[in-house]
Amino acid sequence: MKRCHKCGTEWASEKRKPGVKEFCSKCTAYLHCCMNCRFHDRHAHNECYIPKTEWVADRAGCNFCDEFEFADTEPGDGPGPGDAKKAKARDALRTLFVDGGDDAPAKNVDDFKKLFGD
Repeated sequence: MKRCHKCGTEWASEKRKPGVKEFCSKCTAYLHCCMNCRFHDRHAHNECYIPKTEWVADRAGCNFCDEFEFADTEPGDGPGPGDAKKAKARDALRTLFVDGGDDAPAKNVDDFKKLFGD
């Protein structure tokens, strides 16, 4: 399924790819952008698997890339490619510093101060 990178709304059209200035009907994010392209990869050169593409500064903005192909995503992928990982990491960090209960952050601060002799 072809979905908006920002909100996850499905893009339904008879066309193979959206127009350059076409936007999502729900969140108004541009659809013909790097964030929706199947070749987009933050870790690749120019953040794209196609080696000779030009640098695009605004990955969420519309662009005129001829190599654009709308990425297929699964319905359960959610609004963003890394949102589930971010939420999991945030929860792990929260449990690392908070044991539970309302006084836990204060207790952790006291333990930290004791560690350094305050």
